[in-house]
Amino acid sequence: MLYYLFEYLETQFQIPGASLFGFITFRAAFAVILSLLISTIFGKRIIKYLQKQQVGETIRDLGLEGQVEKAGTPTMGGVIIILATLIPVLLLAKLENIYVILLIVTTLWMGTIGFIDDYIKKFKKDKEGLKGRFKVLGQVGLGIIVGATLYFHPEVTIKEKLPIAQQQEILAENAKVESSKLFQNEERSTKTTIPFVKSNEFDYAEIIYWINPAWAKYAWIIFIPIVIFIITAVSNGANLTDGIDGLAAGTSAIIVLTLGIFAWVSGNIIFSDYLNIMYIPRVEEITIYIAAFVGALVGFLWYNAYPAQVFMGDTGSLTIGGIIAVIAIAVRKEWLIPVLCGIFLAENLSVVLQVSWFKYTKKKYGEGRRIFKMSPLHHHYQKSGYHESKIVTRFWIVGILLAIISIVTLKIR
Repeated sequence: MLYYLFEYLETQFQIPGASLFGFITFRAAFAVILSLLISTIFGKRIIKYLQKQQVGETIRDLGLEGQVEKAGTPTMGGVIIILATLIPVLLLAKLENIYVILLIVTTLWMGTIGFIDDYIKKFKKDKEGLKGRFKVLGQVGLGIIVGATLYFHPEVTIKEKLPIAQQQEILAENAKVESSKLFQNEERSTKTTIPFVKSNEFDYAEIIYWINPAWAKYAWIIFIPIVIFIITAVSNGANLTDGIDGLAAGTSAIIVLTLGIFAWVSGNIIFSDYLNIMYIPRVEEITIYIAAFVGALVGFLWYNAYPAQVFMGDTGSLTIGGIIAVIAIAVRKEWLIPVLCGIFLAENLSVVLQVSWFKYTKKKYGEGRRIFKMSPLHHHYQKSGYHESKIVTRFWIVGILLAIISIVTLKIR
């Protein structure tokens, strides 16, 4: 809203400084500051309100060190993250941008699912919360909306470079030609980026084309299920990671900051040309959203770091996972998720392996056996005697290393 106000003031009255709101870097910096202020100042009030309403965490006795002290800590703190993200976005972003719209829908959609889950746990006294099938149904519903929008919407496009021969002809005529002249016209496409390979672009349409060339126009049959799978997997991964103080918030901030770099360079034709990566028009606007989201996560971490004064609950963890998944798909870096979101992947796999091995050994030997002392993975280290603050710090370090590896893929192929 402020963006449109200052755009009007600049156009009509040429007020000094109003043009600053036209720069993404300025609005992104403003969004970070604003979200930090909202999450830290109003976060404290929200925590007090949750305490007053007795929205405390019910702790199951898992035999973990320091577990008893966490009982009664306010949960549903994900509301802080959601508010601290959406308010700056509504004020500073271009609200007609399709990518921004999708992220707002994702935040509200996943936030609602998480809120209902937490509400049932706390107020209906049902430890299971929202039934698993309804959670999955909600994730699938969001996947269909996001997938269909990214496939069919006319403003979701890419611009590819002209063939090398044509580029050479243009450069021969004018060596100082603008980067935009070396790109083709915008086109809708299901192309994405494959890391670590030389020809790093892959078109999902090629899968269905391989089955039957006549079906190429029905590539959405492949694309939408892939989007559904990614959203479901990442949101569940974030949910499992939220098990000890500061782990999910800190890890997610690292991931989202990295995705912000991808969004900024992918939406900038000069950097896209220099790095030889896919140019995605209009995607740079989600840098504002990402900036607000990072600020909200860091602000929430102020209260969620050990010893936590508030937990995010499913309201926060499911929302975080959904947002990360949609951003990765929007900037066409979803194949980097196993690397960038390696912590989420490890947490997911630890649960899958633990449950599968337990069932297999129980069937074969008559007693269930475990690979880990406890799953998800962070609980295994707690059972091994590590303090949770040490576990969190080391997971953050691994997350930073994975983020660096992900960024390096912009040039290494």
